[in-house]
Amino acid sequence: MTVSRTLFGRPLRGVAFDVAVSAGVLLFGLAGATNQPGGWAASGVGAAMAVALLFRRMHPCAVTVVVGTLALLQVIAGWGPLAFDVAVLIALYSVVKYGRRLRDGVLAGAVAAVGVLLAAAQTPAGISWWGTAMWYALVTGAVWLVALNVRTRRLYVLSLEERANTLEREREAESRAAVAEERTRIARELHDVVAHSMAVMIVQADGARFMLDRDPEQARTAVKVVADTGRAALEEMRRLVGVLRDAGPSDAGGSAVVSDPEHRRLALAELPDLLARFRDAGLRVRDTVTGDAPALPPGLELTVYRVVQEALTNALKHAGVGADVEVTLAYTDDVVVVRVVDDGQGRPVVGPAPSGGHGLLGMRERVTVYDGTLTAGPRPTGGWQLEARLPLRSEPATEVIAA
Repeated sequence: MTVSRTLFGRPLRGVAFDVAVSAGVLLFGLAGATNQPGGWAASGVGAAMAVALLFRRMHPCAVTVVVGTLALLQVIAGWGPLAFDVAVLIALYSVVKYGRRLRDGVLAGAVAAVGVLLAAAQTPAGISWWGTAMWYALVTGAVWLVALNVRTRRLYVLSLEERANTLEREREAESRAAVAEERTRIARELHDVVAHSMAVMIVQADGARFMLDRDPEQARTAVKVVADTGRAALEEMRRLVGVLRDAGPSDAGGSAVVSDPEHRRLALAELPDLLARFRDAGLRVRDTVTGDAPALPPGLELTVYRVVQEALTNALKHAGVGADVEVTLAYTDDVVVVRVVDDGQGRPVVGPAPSGGHGLLGMRERVTVYDGTLTAGPRPTGGWQLEARLPLRSEPATEVIAA
């Protein structure tokens, strides 16, 4: 594990480097105090430059202004370029590299160009003026270009880091969204389990109470259906609640990832068991399959299963025990059709029909997800019919027909 050490809120290595740079400038200023032009006064200017350089990373523009002003005072005093004037180059490098805007670095470069001319003007007699100016210009220009290159690379690295952080945040957000979506789906499945099972149990319990004295054997069968339905619902509820409670491995953001090897999606292979349960509940269910069943996506299989389950539950609640129900699955090359028709001739339930939940709204929502159509309504000859058409390939338009 890497330990990040800081001093005054700054990395310790950066602080140590800046202190070393300032100490070097201070040493240049003090070394020639006895024999340089200006003497100790010039050394004081060098010391002030050295102190200013301590803040070159945090306030590069201000440091450049201070160092440039001190250098101008030195030129006005006629002391000429001295060793500690390397601080001017360091300040120029800092403002180009650390300045918030490159415009500040360009302005500092222009000021430095003027300083080069002023410094060259104090060239001692016998030395070529333009040669000195050319030398100062080459050194200053090289420092400026190096600083610009380092600034470009630094900003590039920072952009890569920001992009990596953004991608990491997006991955965390996608993970959290996936977890939330899975939990929402499981919650909906839990609602379906409770709503449909409770509807069947209530109808059977009312029938058992009604037939208890007239036909004890049929009442006993109804009570058995209540027990079997409740037991199956409880088992599935335990599995679904177990998934919701699963802490599982965490993603990078600390969100729990839902994972339960026992959790399974309901498939069309389980439709016979569903139909058998409704036959036990008292419906006379006939099922027909036409066409060759292709391999359907798991979500589409679950939609077909839930549409049949909801339609049979409604038939049991509203048509009553003993109603004739025909379930048809028709497969073509581009669509699967689910049709459930009842004759409405069953025995009415004792008391008001129990509510199974969202009913048609829930089915419409599921069918619309797959760009399908849903029609439902009473038949002219009595009873109720429902038809869902689910395209096997996504179509551009979504149609929901309200009967």
